[in-house]
Amino acid sequence: MNDDLDPRTPVVIGVGQFSERIDRPDYRGLSPVELAAAAAEAALVDSGADPAVVAEALDTVAGVRQTEISLPGLPTTLGRSDNFPRSVAHRVGAAPRRAVLEVGGGQSPQHLVNEFAGEIAGGRAEAVLLVGAEATSTTRHLSAAADKPDFSEHVDGDLEDRGYGLSGARSSYAVDHGLTGAPVLYALFENARRARLGSSRAEYARSMGELFAPFTRVAARNPHASAPIERTAAELVVPTEANRLIAYPYTRYVVAREKVNQAAAVLITSITTARALGVPQEKWVFLHGHADLRERNLLDRADLSESPASVSAARHALEMAGVGVDDLATFDFYSCFPIAVFNTAIDGLGLAAEDLRGLTVTGGLPFFGGAGNNYAMHAIAETVERARTAPGSFGFVGANGGALSKYSAGVYSTRPVPWRVDDSASLQQQIDRLPAPAQVLRANGWATIETYTVTYDRDGSRAGVVVGRLEHDGGRFLAQTCSDDEEVLEMLSSGEPIGQRVFAKWTPRGNRLAVSDVRMSHLYPARVPAFREHYEHLTVRRDGRVLEIVINRPEQRNALHPPANDELDEVFDAFFADPGLWVAILTGAGDKAFCAGNDLRWQARGNRVWVPEGGFGGLTDRPSLPKPVIAAVNGFAMGGGTEIALTCHLVVADVTATFALTEVKVGLIAGMGGLIRLPRMAPTKLANEMILTGQRLGAQEALSHGLVNRIAPAGGALAAARELAAEILAVSPTSVRVSLQVMQETQAIADIRAAVQHRSAAVDELLVSEDMIEGVQAFAEKREPRWRNR
Repeated sequence: MNDDLDPRTPVVIGVGQFSERIDRPDYRGLSPVELAAAAAEAALVDSGADPAVVAEALDTVAGVRQTEISLPGLPTTLGRSDNFPRSVAHRVGAAPRRAVLEVGGGQSPQHLVNEFAGEIAGGRAEAVLLVGAEATSTTRHLSAAADKPDFSEHVDGDLEDRGYGLSGARSSYAVDHGLTGAPVLYALFENARRARLGSSRAEYARSMGELFAPFTRVAARNPHASAPIERTAAELVVPTEANRLIAYPYTRYVVAREKVNQAAAVLITSITTARALGVPQEKWVFLHGHADLRERNLLDRADLSESPASVSAARHALEMAGVGVDDLATFDFYSCFPIAVFNTAIDGLGLAAEDLRGLTVTGGLPFFGGAGNNYAMHAIAETVERARTAPGSFGFVGANGGALSKYSAGVYSTRPVPWRVDDSASLQQQIDRLPAPAQVLRANGWATIETYTVTYDRDGSRAGVVVGRLEHDGGRFLAQTCSDDEEVLEMLSSGEPIGQRVFAKWTPRGNRLAVSDVRMSHLYPARVPAFREHYEHLTVRRDGRVLEIVINRPEQRNALHPPANDELDEVFDAFFADPGLWVAILTGAGDKAFCAGNDLRWQARGNRVWVPEGGFGGLTDRPSLPKPVIAAVNGFAMGGGTEIALTCHLVVADVTATFALTEVKVGLIAGMGGLIRLPRMAPTKLANEMILTGQRLGAQEALSHGLVNRIAPAGGALAAARELAAEILAVSPTSVRVSLQVMQETQAIADIRAAVQHRSAAVDELLVSEDMIEGVQAFAEKREPRWRNR
């Protein structure tokens, strides 16, 4: 048997699972490493060979990334291993030459099988342990305990950490519009599918319940299930106090159950190694078909109701195996939400929810448990065990990651088959070439709803999230409902919102949606430029024609957080609109800093960050500054502080001033105009060095490179700025304004002759202005002009 196969052909020789629940008498509160080691030991035993000998033969251990290390910045409440694969390997007596920590995503277990089966077939590995574990239930249960355990551990040895794998999965645009959790994202797809099918809300809810009710029956019989309770279709989808709405159409019972203590492991070797280890041939399971594909980013998808990547991956794996859906004995479709099963199993492969074979071998993520990124490892373990009990049968595993973003598929059987390379690359090219609508970041005007959801907090508050299409060009955008707009929330919560006409408006906090332009005007009335009596984060002083603005946050080195930015935006609106003010001076309180940029401490505390319409400091994103603005730089101008200074028309710095674009030192970029303005103002090499290293520039050097107009003594920047303002006040304010406008209009004209010949309406206005007439008369009469700015 199997003598005609290449001896490097990969075979699964062992699988193992382990779990514990906090409500059971045998609960021990094991760490993820301990859970994983127990599953790995079970896999070693399952091979039928000497576990110690198999462990010694392992040359590779690849670990699935735990939930708590799948996103940057998440706390590891009870600590963690700094080398998860080697921690597990050490506990089972293995010393692999290679240790891998896979990227995040539910596709990762099946992807690892596909990848390392290929590594074995290519002779680059002989014996591989794949393992993953989650102890999220224990972490929550014990994190507040007085004697809580410490799961931290250090393990020597190299680690191939592949990172979070978040490319394309997250964007500030999505986060700004409430797309911060899986239920919200998947609900958008679910509602788009419901609308495509023409189902009513009640009909679609019933179909979700009918899809998942059989899953609960499987989970009820699974000893590793975290929620082994059989439920009816109605129980799953009818909202109750225990089964509250989370994001329409999802109730709690139909979303992945994240609090679990579960682990699973898979052993893969070559046929040569399996024989050398003494693994009985009845334990061997072959990978007959496999595929790995990824969907385009959320807003780049042609149809939000479908997932062509998952369907293509499933079909390709079956084609490789030479079988159809009727030939399969078992299935496990990733089931974090109903849409994941609907898209692949029902719409893609034509299966029925009531298929007697069942669409899961574990019970599915909402009922067996959504073991973080490692769920599919359990599905593979169950599929392998069932394949052995029915030799020659075929089992399918489909694993989904991200927001229907990545899909890995595998077809398993004890029937011998040579290793074959899949054609995922060419299929991926087809997916990447699918048409997609243009994206609009700032949506304004009438639009239609493409898909939506309404989220529900425990306190009963609601919020709407919408994907829309602008009427005038079809551009796709994200939007949220206004927090107190019950009118649009009611529209989203009843009937069929998809296709409804709505009005979109961009605000500094993101795109907002209302049922009409009149309603939007009521919710977001146009701000009339005006000065307040008092500002919380600024001091504002009017001195004749000059407006002095002081950033008054000296304890934070005048770093700006959103409320301070909003005040500056409001003040500059009022300044530019006030004909009696001709020049503005901006400086910082105290003698330490002009502005230390963005207030990162505010951001680190989890506060929401936004920038007003005028940009950082109320200046960096304005289309033009129609009146002179002088930066009086006293001390540090770091990051955003330098970006503000670069935006101002004139800069006066005292001898202590320091300029730098320090964003790269904290993992950011100078995204408020620094990357554009500095290379246009400073020598290229200097600009590159400042941007790429965060190099600091002193006042004198900044002057030598033309970034500063004047140097003042220490503490004298404001006084020097007032002198410069007085010089501007001595000339025609109308001429100043027109000069600024013409410079702005011709800035993008590369050809100097064409720029000189540019006709500006502002010049025509100047020629008939009172200031032009007064200036000529005053010159002829040899007197000082009396400027009117009209």
